[in-house]
Amino acid sequence: MFNLGMPELVLILVIALVIFGPGKLPEAGKSIGKGLSELRRALSSESAKDETITIKAEPVDKKPEEHK
Repeated sequence: MFNLGMPELVLILVIALVIFGPGKLPEAGKSIGKGLSELRRALSSESAKDETITIKAEPVDKKPEEHK
C-alpha cells in the first residue's frame, strides 16, 4: 500500500519514540489501533448498507397537463 521498507519503518519508530517518549508510545499505538479498527468497522457497515438498498420505481400513466 505505502511500499515502506525496513529502514523507513525504523525511522518512523525512532521519530515516534522521540516525540512521544517511551512511556506514552504504547498508549499512542493503542489509540491509533482503536481508531483504525473503528474506521474499518464504519466503512464496512456503510458498504453493507449500500448493497442492501433497493429503489423501486413504478411508471406513471398520467399525461402531462397542457398549459392554457
